[in-house]
Amino acid sequence: MSELKLALYLLLNPNQHEMFSKACEYGIRASTYIALQSLDGKRTGLRDIAKKIDSPEAFTAKILQQLSRNRIIDSVKGPSGGFQIEKEQIDKITLGQIVYAIDGDNIYVGCGLGLKECNADKPCPVHDKFVAIRDGLKEMLENTSLYEMTAGLEVGLTYLKR
Repeated sequence: MSELKLALYLLLNPNQHEMFSKACEYGIRASTYIALQSLDGKRTGLRDIAKKIDSPEAFTAKILQQLSRNRIIDSVKGPSGGFQIEKEQIDKITLGQIVYAIDGDNIYVGCGLGLKECNADKPCPVHDKFVAIRDGLKEMLENTSLYEMTAGLEVGLTYLKR
């Protein structure tokens, strides 16, 4: 099985192995939407974020709390409050930081087949190939900024929900 086929298999078969938790997926989408609004100088509220990313409101609230606690987003209280990201930070915050804030580093250390113990000394059948995929994923997450994530949204080239 090629590395690409393995990666697609693992991504498309969540019962076999989840790449990101649902919370993490929503966290990436929420952060991206908040960044887009922040670039326009706007704060956005919980209800709007949940609607735009197609996420349950209560679940979104918990995710936003986690992102705020980890200093990915800012929560502003009061009548003109909402969520925002300082403009200067949007190109500095990476997807890797968001993933770590919500899922920790599990994505970088887990086994491709979900075995409890898998390492170079006692590898699973896909260990070496999965390590390469995992390393590539880590590089992509650590080198993709929220600013890059917003680039196609404004002109309709990319989407946060379908």
